[in-house]
Amino acid sequence: MKRTLSQLCLTLSLSLTTATMTTYPTNSFAAPSINIQTVLQQERAWAGLQTKKLKVGEIEWVYSEGGQATKPTIILIHGLAGSRDNWNRVARYLTPNYHVIIPDLPAHGDTQVTDDFDLSIPNLTEKLRRFAEAGHFEKDVNIAGHSMGGVIALLYTAQYPTETKTLLLVDSAGVFKSANTAYLKNPALLNELVVKKSGDFDKLFQLATTTPPFIPVELKTEQEKLMITQSKSTQRMVNQLVEMSKIYTPETFAIAAKSIDTPTFIVWGEQDKIINVEAAQELKDLLKNAQPPLILKNVGHMPILEADQIVAQQYLIFLNKHK
Repeated sequence: MKRTLSQLCLTLSLSLTTATMTTYPTNSFAAPSINIQTVLQQERAWAGLQTKKLKVGEIEWVYSEGGQATKPTIILIHGLAGSRDNWNRVARYLTPNYHVIIPDLPAHGDTQVTDDFDLSIPNLTEKLRRFAEAGHFEKDVNIAGHSMGGVIALLYTAQYPTETKTLLLVDSAGVFKSANTAYLKNPALLNELVVKKSGDFDKLFQLATTTPPFIPVELKTEQEKLMITQSKSTQRMVNQLVEMSKIYTPETFAIAAKSIDTPTFIVWGEQDKIINVEAAQELKDLLKNAQPPLILKNVGHMPILEADQIVAQQYLIFLNKHK
């Protein structure tokens, strides 16, 4: 089974979240000139989160932490080209009653690694486990992932089932029989979506959302600049995903998914143009203990931004069932 689980590197991680593509609380900024890090720090504080660091081996993890450490733990995992801040809007509803941990994955956000770092899904999952152990977050954890983060959460759960209480998958990546979007059928198209130059961010933002949350022009410009600086790491990961997609099949993905009997909640945007909504039911059928998926109308690939309140409220109901 170990070999089978490792084959989850097949997962076509199509998360196209932005490095800091978040909406912002009212009055979080006022000046025409916006410092993006200041805004993000304000938003984290608004969500009940603090920035922390933890050195584990060769990686200095940067992560957000909120809530009381004595409460049940939730680890939230972002997607490709994303960051911990993609979860801030959802985390706001979780920190009053849960201990919330949101890491920047290696080569994402503020967690920097060397150019030769292995960005494969199995290695990211293994490094996440080492991070959880070092921070003492690994016991009885509720794990959640969006898009690429979903497949990392799925693989983590498959490998550490006795220590994972629940699993949340939001528009999760995978290799699906029901794939019908261009990006699932031809992963090479992902290369066109790496933010490398001015204007690329808007193209990505429109693709990933159906009802784009408001972002001031000044802040959007700063986000685009940040993503351009990270484009080499994003491109390396995309290249690896494209190669993986040539090797692995939906059947291989299904073997690993079927091994999971952890209670699972699946959320999907009905208008997802990157990973089509039919994949939600396919995942439900593969997982042994998944409740019927929550399908959100007029929502795209980013429910954690487009419908954060609904996602958080329904997730809390699910968590309460499995305390």
